[in-house]
Amino acid sequence: MKLTSYSNYTLRVLMIAAARFPALTTIGEVAEGFAIARTHLVKCVHRLGSWGYIETIRGNKGGFRLARAAHAISIGEIVRRTEEGFDLVECFHLETNSCPLIDRCRLRPALHSATEAFLDTLDGITLADISENGDDLLEVLHMERPADSPCAVVVAAPNSPVQA
Repeated sequence: MKLTSYSNYTLRVLMIAAARFPALTTIGEVAEGFAIARTHLVKCVHRLGSWGYIETIRGNKGGFRLARAAHAISIGEIVRRTEEGFDLVECFHLETNSCPLIDRCRLRPALHSATEAFLDTLDGITLADISENGDDLLEVLHMERPADSPCAVVVAAPNSPVQA
C-alpha cells in the first residue's frame, strides 16, 4: 500500500501547524521547508480548512493554524479523507471485478484484513503523537518556532481552553 503525495503533503502541513501552534504558518514556509511546490500545498491547505482542521487567515500577515486540538485529530481520519479508496486489488470493488476466483479466493479476505489493520493502526495515532517532537521537526526544516508558540504540542481551537 502506498499513500498518495496528497495525503503525504496534507499530513506534513498538519505536523507543521501543530509544531508552530498558535502562530500562523504560510504555505510558502512549508513549501520551502520541504522543498515542494506551493501549488501542491494550496489544495491541501484549502481542504484542511474546509474540513475544519485548520483555520486560514487571508492577507499580508495571513497563514494557517490548527483549528482543532492536535490530540483530537486522528491520522486514520485524515488518511481516509485524502485517499480515493483502499481497493488494493480489483476484486475489492464488486461492480468492476472480473476475477473468476472471487467465490473461492482466500487472498481477498486476507488483503481486506490487512487493509483494516493498517487503518486501525492509523486510527490509534493522533497528530499530537506524530508532532510531539515539534522542535526537532522545525530544526530539520530550518523553520523557527514563533515566540508565541508553546514548547509542547498541546493545542486547542482558538478561543478554547488548552488543557495539558
